Amino acid sequence: MIQRIQTIYLFLAFLVTGILLFFIPIWTMSDNSSYYFMQSQIYTVLLGLSTTLTVLSIVSYKKRQNQFVIGRLNIILNLILLGLFVYRSLNVSGETPAVSEKGIGMFLPVVAIVLLVLANKAIKKDEDLVKSVDRLR
Repeated sequence: MIQRIQTIYLFLAFLVTGILLFFIPIWTMSDNSSYYFMQSQIYTVLLGLSTTLTVLSIVSYKKRQNQFVIGRLNIILNLILLGLFVYRSLNVSGETPAVSEKGIGMFLPVVAIVLLVLANKAIKKDEDLVKSVDRLR
């Protein structure tokens, strides 16, 4: 059901985790070369898993409870990814050869988390509405 607001939120989260990070670097090295997520295997696996969970959540629109649980798992996964980004940027900070400037791609998991929380709120609202109608029957 594409007309539900949570599907739009989930689609935007898919765009952030699945497409935008291909074009936006996570940080810039001191030699002005950009560092993308696919240069690290763990970032690639975690972002691929997050994108897969988002698509799975979009597809499972008939099972709202499963969709809600998948959304929660995706939020936890994006928090882990954000923690890894912050750890890497703080661990190798300063003007070392590793990282000289943090990019906006480092904060895209925050945008994905916000969108996933909004989607989960809408899913919970739908579930409560269905339960209230079932009570009236």
